[in-house]
Amino acid sequence: MTTQRREPATDADERTMLEGWLDYHRQTLAWKCEGLTDAQLRTAAVEPSALSLMGLVRHLAECERGWFRKVLADEGAGPIYYSDEDPDGEFRLTEADTWAEAHATWQAEIAVARSHAARFALDDMSAGKHRRTGERFSLRWIYTHMIEEYARHNGHADLIRERLDGATGD
Repeated sequence: MTTQRREPATDADERTMLEGWLDYHRQTLAWKCEGLTDAQLRTAAVEPSALSLMGLVRHLAECERGWFRKVLADEGAGPIYYSDEDPDGEFRLTEADTWAEAHATWQAEIAVARSHAARFALDDMSAGKHRRTGERFSLRWIYTHMIEEYARHNGHADLIRERLDGATGD
């Protein structure tokens, strides 16, 4: 695997540390997907679960979009893969779903997330509200939540990857 991951410096300021750990976890997910075919990336880990590496990438694209576009910036961006009728749509894959599309969409959402976050200080409250709770969140909270979201799903990715081809690693 060739994806380069970098932990933030141990003496970094808080914002650099939070952004660094978020990027580290983004890179970890990319690393877990590296070198696999579309079919492998669509393969569900364990029946009856639909959880797959491509599904995780699509889910995290939705998370990036939801937290940074919708909540932080109050941008009216709709869902990419899910709907009210299919709230788990990002995990429902067909042979037509490709890594090229999922990866490009995920990277585009990360780029927009970085752009929106750059306009806010850590203590700034979001311009938008959470769609279910109506709450606003500080950028610090959003960064911390996204690190948690990626870390949890990277644990899933570890297990899925090992089941697919035996590859392991931190």
